[in-house]
Amino acid sequence: MDHAAKASFVDSHKHSRSRPIRVLVAKPGLDGHDRGAKVVATALRDAGMEVIYTGLHQTPEMIADAAVQEDVDVVGLSILSGAHLTLVPRVRELLEEKGRGDTLLVVGGIIPQADCQHLEEQGVAKLFGPGTPTGEIVSFISTWAENRSK
Repeated sequence: MDHAAKASFVDSHKHSRSRPIRVLVAKPGLDGHDRGAKVVATALRDAGMEVIYTGLHQTPEMIADAAVQEDVDVVGLSILSGAHLTLVPRVRELLEEKGRGDTLLVVGGIIPQADCQHLEEQGVAKLFGPGTPTGEIVSFISTWAENRSK
């Protein structure tokens, strides 16, 4: 999404909510590569969202606690380690336990196609693979938030 497109997008969505969409971007587990998560976080921020980046090596408990404390609308998990079938359902479970089952959960990273349906059944709203344009992620979250506020 180029600068003009971002500016237009932000202007068109400015008044559709009482506050900006709040997104927690987290790196669960032992994965030490966070460049993609930072690129996505920047794109979300540039689109007018408030972004909280938790940093590397977060446990599901740390992520769920931060989501509650920061009162986020969306949790975005970036996983490249292969531990997605353990970590993602645990984050969803903890959000439910904390009364935040309404939080949108999205996942980005390298997820084998065979695991996608299972993760969706576990409450993941959308999976974004490598090379997904950031505008697609922004659009998905924004559309969800607009539909939620109706």
